[in-house]
Amino acid sequence: MNLESPKVTVNQSAQYIFDQLSDVKNFEKLMPENTAKFEVTGDDSFIFALKGMPEIKLKMKEKESPNKLVLGAASDKLPFTLTGNINSVSESSSEVQLHFAGEFNAMMAMMVKGPISKFIETLANNMYKL
Repeated sequence: MNLESPKVTVNQSAQYIFDQLSDVKNFEKLMPENTAKFEVTGDDSFIFALKGMPEIKLKMKEKESPNKLVLGAASDKLPFTLTGNINSVSESSSEVQLHFAGEFNAMMAMMVKGPISKFIETLANNMYKL
């Protein structure tokens, strides 16, 4: 299952956005209002839970400054990645798009597609908070 957020333009440089997203504690600023839990568990990992959903642990898997960050599930039970693509528009502006890729059975994909789409859209729309 592959999902994409809308592209959002942020009035910050690509390097600034990359640096902010490289620090996992900053993801708390991007979380939706219905976040029930957010806890940094290491320099490159955090756990979050949305109301009514199970906890998910994300770990930084890859960084390509200043254009790409890849977070992945810390558990092999639900393998997925969340990739942030950052493109410089000008010295003081950049474009960010999130890509979600996961391997789920058809039933699970049907159940999680809506909430995950809404989640990555919220993360993208909150980039201006960084």
